[in-house]
Amino acid sequence: MRTLLITFGTAVTVFVLATFATFALGAASGSNPAAVALGEVATQEDVDRLNHVFGLDRPFLVRYFDWIAGAVTGDLGNSWFTTIPVADSIAQAFPVSLSIAIGAIVLALLFGFTGGVLAAISRGGFVDRAVTLLSTISATVPAFVAAIALILLFAYAIPIFPVAGYVPPEKNLVGWLMCLVLPSIALSLDAGADIARQLRTSLVGTLQENYVIGARVHGLAPGRIIFRHALPIASTPALSVLGVHAPRLIGGAVITEVIFGMPGLGQLANRSALQGDIPVVQGVLLVTIEMVVVIGAIINLVIARTGGTERSAA
Repeated sequence: MRTLLITFGTAVTVFVLATFATFALGAASGSNPAAVALGEVATQEDVDRLNHVFGLDRPFLVRYFDWIAGAVTGDLGNSWFTTIPVADSIAQAFPVSLSIAIGAIVLALLFGFTGGVLAAISRGGFVDRAVTLLSTISATVPAFVAAIALILLFAYAIPIFPVAGYVPPEKNLVGWLMCLVLPSIALSLDAGADIARQLRTSLVGTLQENYVIGARVHGLAPGRIIFRHALPIASTPALSVLGVHAPRLIGGAVITEVIFGMPGLGQLANRSALQGDIPVVQGVLLVTIEMVVVIGAIINLVIARTGGTERSAA
């Protein structure tokens, strides 16, 4: 309960500070939708009247608290140019970005834990050196470079996966999974490489602990020793690495979906930023912040749980 309360307090603090900075940057942008919408022939009275409609004539803190209060109830205001509710636009784009981010996290865990365990149990061998080499290479490749390389590879050489577009899961589940493969792989390489290297180092040290040696003396199977006793404890540093990469994975999903032509939050934010549609941009940033905070809180709770396992085992 204490860990839960600390995690919740930290998440709320980060959320408030991040959203305040986001709203302040939007307010400081100097964008005047009234002047843009009305054109050069508009009088100052017309501009003031439209600014009042948009609520831009109110104090900054009042607008910020109204924005947060509305966000809690799902009301993020309306677009300055299309008058479409921001929440509706985000609701259409959010599943795309969330699918890519979750896919990248799953693949990063799969690649990282598989490579880390194989490298640890074959310490100094060929597999260990191969995993270390691949991890080093993967960690140096930016996500957008990997995305472009994957598009070129699978668009011409091996046309297996779609290189652009998005299929909702309710229309075609297999098509949805197929269109997520390439962007998820491009995003997961860096995180997966760091997880593999961290897990390999941690697991090698854990396998030399006295309780592991005692388990071997008592005749326990190697698989049970590794997966039942050593891995839960050695995985804590690897999960910490995932916590560091979580904001990058979510932010990278917004960028990667633009490269793959997927109608997610990245496309929405890019289009709105070019138009100067501040409410939509702020809404996208708010949802992104929420994703980062929630995933970070979940990882912290998992780490706290595994930390408890480590103390009890010691």
